[in-house]
Parts: sequence; C-alpha cells; structure tokens
Amino acid sequence: MASSQYLLIALAIMAISVPSISAVEFVVGDETGWTINFDYQAWAQGKEFYVGDKLVFNYPQGAHNVLKVNGTGFQQCSAPAGTVPLTSGNDAITLATPGRKWYICGFGQHCEVGNQKLVITVLPKVSSPVLWPSPSPSPSPSPSPSQDQPSVANISSASRFGLMAILVGVLGVFLS
Repeated sequence: MASSQYLLIALAIMAISVPSISAVEFVVGDETGWTINFDYQAWAQGKEFYVGDKLVFNYPQGAHNVLKVNGTGFQQCSAPAGTVPLTSGNDAITLATPGRKWYICGFGQHCEVGNQKLVITVLPKVSSPVLWPSPSPSPSPSPSPSQDQPSVANISSASRFGLMAILVGVLGVFLS
C-alpha cells in the first residue's frame, strides 16, 4: 500500500517535470558560437526544434548582436526600424511559438558578407508522449567531417519521451 502511494507521488512529480526534461537548450554554432563565416544552415540541418526549447547565442560582447527578423529581413540582411538587438554575448531565446524563425547579426556586414544568419523551423510541442514511435521513413544523411562530435541537442522527441519512460520505470522498480 505504502509503495503504491510512493509510486503515485513519483509519477506526479515526473509528470510535472516533463516540460523541463523535454526542453532542449541549443547553443547556436556549438563550440564555434555566433560568429562570421560559419554555415548555420548546415548546423541547423537535422536538428528538431520544439516550442519550449531555447537557442543560446554565444559571442564576444560588443563584437556581434542578434536580431530577430522576418523572412524578407533575413534575405535582405536588414531589420525593421525599432528592432531591439540582443547584445549580452550570451543571449537565450525561448522558442515560444511554432513556425519559421529568422535571426541575423546586425553588425557591419556580418550578415551579408559573413553569412551570420540562422533560419529554423520550430515544431509544436508534443502534447502526449509516444513511447514506441514508428521508425522514420526518411533516409538519414551521411555525416560530414564537421559532425564528428555529436551534439547533446540532437535529441528527438521520441528520445525525450523514451528517457521519461525509462526514468519512470526505474523509479517504479525502486519504489515497489
């Protein structure tokens, strides 16, 4: 009886903590950070961004900035008047809504010449865990030499919820 009460409490705690466990923090550019002459589109390729995840832009303060723009601003490397740049050098942006998101550097010609810009697609938050997902039909791309080090942020939603299932199972074994 007491062990089932502990299991119920543990499951409630796990259910409350699902959003914090499932959110992923992506450091834009990984170790390179936010800088010029880096292929951010290649960096973003294969990553899944979900509502609730965070993008962290790391750069030397005063050397770059981050501007959130629309598709036109992204193509033209320009931000509308009144756009407030992020300038801390460690800017964290929580992805609050699904859809396309565009970011550029507004310093000099960093966007135009240095290709310092990022576009991603944010997927809706998965509302219910899928513990046994069917395999994806799309072929996986062959890794490039720059992808030798796997990123911690390359965690699919199925893996996130699989981790939750494992944690709940282990906790259930210890409490029974």
